[in-house]
Amino acid sequence: MKYFKIAAVVAVLAIVWRVVDTVRHAGEFKTIKPHFSGPCQKINGAVGAEDITIHPQTGVAFISSSDRRAIFRGEPAQGAIYAYDLKAAKPQLKNLTKDFKSHFAPHGISLFLSENNQVSLFVVNHRGAEEHAVEIFDYHDSTLVHRESIRGELMTSPNDVVAIEPRRFYVTNDHGNTSALGRTLEEYLQLARSYVLYYDGQNFKKAAEDIAYANGINASHDGETIYVAACVGLKINVYARDAASGALQLAKEIPLGTGVDNIELDAEGNLWAAAHPQLLTFTRHAKDASKLSPSEILKISFNANGDYKIDQIYLNNGEEISGSSVGAVFENRLVIGAVFENHFLVCERQ
Repeated sequence: MKYFKIAAVVAVLAIVWRVVDTVRHAGEFKTIKPHFSGPCQKINGAVGAEDITIHPQTGVAFISSSDRRAIFRGEPAQGAIYAYDLKAAKPQLKNLTKDFKSHFAPHGISLFLSENNQVSLFVVNHRGAEEHAVEIFDYHDSTLVHRESIRGELMTSPNDVVAIEPRRFYVTNDHGNTSALGRTLEEYLQLARSYVLYYDGQNFKKAAEDIAYANGINASHDGETIYVAACVGLKINVYARDAASGALQLAKEIPLGTGVDNIELDAEGNLWAAAHPQLLTFTRHAKDASKLSPSEILKISFNANGDYKIDQIYLNNGEEISGSSVGAVFENRLVIGAVFENHFLVCERQ
């Protein structure tokens, strides 16, 4: 009996330790001190602007919009890709996919600029609970023209995409498990089961594995490096890319201590990562809009030796925008999107 009691106490203490460690790892003990060096304007009309990318020459922001709370409630909710011209005197949101015939619940997006100035937009689309595709659109005369839908059995939980060539891309599967219970255990036990897929123009294959919630993905301007956000891992994985095979080799990890979401690049090749500094608070926000979730934007810059510097550019307790998922930069503007909000921010950096 004595040994049974000791074992029971040890078991209880182990559970308590695990719970406390999970809460700590998720950032729930952090103190949030809001700051940013300039004004921000709320732009309404694009619900759930989860991902945003900006054309580096024209300043047109492409915004992936999906009303996720309506989808969670089982309501029909057709998402959209919006354009927002940051160079316009009075920019307006323009729905570029209002004529898309199939169900459209866009998630991660990637803008591809070819050598002959062809512009394409790759979009992760959740057509249904178990049906996913990467939609490829060509952008002509301020209009998106749907070119192709690409599906694959390995693409069970796609989150974000980065285009490499007109029909080649990487896409993150944010969970390795396909069951709801398995995915929950991955998140709360911090299991590295998710992975990156490479589509070579004909087939999908795994390019990188053992990632704790593979979220945002992007590529360096020269295409030789792939950046993957490990959201639950609280870091960005940096991979060297083999152009011939598409294989990825882990080169380094950048620990950030925050739940990294999407990754964008500026003209100089610096990374701009949106993050959820308190992951458990974000899960509560996902279930209840009245519960605010902090938002964070980090800038990761590199020197010639490959060393990096991390700057926290934006931090808010969720009152201005909750659950930030992307921070895209054009000139002195920082555009911040969020997973569930009915607005995004256009901020002027000073």
